[in-house]
Amino acid sequence: MKTAIVYVSAHHGNTKKLVDAISKRTDVVLINADETDRADLQQFDYIGFASGVAYGRYYPQLLSFMECSLPEHKNVFFMHTAGNPMENYNAAAKAIADARSCRCLGTYFCKGYDTCLPIMLIDGIAKGHPDTEEVQGAWDFFDNIMKAG
Repeated sequence: MKTAIVYVSAHHGNTKKLVDAISKRTDVVLINADETDRADLQQFDYIGFASGVAYGRYYPQLLSFMECSLPEHKNVFFMHTAGNPMENYNAAAKAIADARSCRCLGTYFCKGYDTCLPIMLIDGIAKGHPDTEEVQGAWDFFDNIMKAG
């Protein structure tokens, strides 16, 4: 099963830690949405979308990438990091996938060091995250999706 993870990890590399941990353990294609605004995703059986969160939603460049490149009827999953993570931060991304009749396989989310305004005034929150347990959780999430095939 050919798999890609499209990601944006803009501030502290929190989300990159998750996708790097996955790519070190399995054959997955990583696509940095900050470096391209579109790619041919038709060839992939599974497509992950991983992002940091700004103001309660995925980074705009990831959402734009999805709008331009996500084919219909794909198996997709979501991953995100945030200072105060909540599953529904993927709502805009999930809406794009739903509009293309994609099958959502789940969402993994965990804490990530956050220094966005106004949090930067107190030197940020969730320092030291994602930690090794959270990175392992991302791998376990991904591995379970692949095993469920």
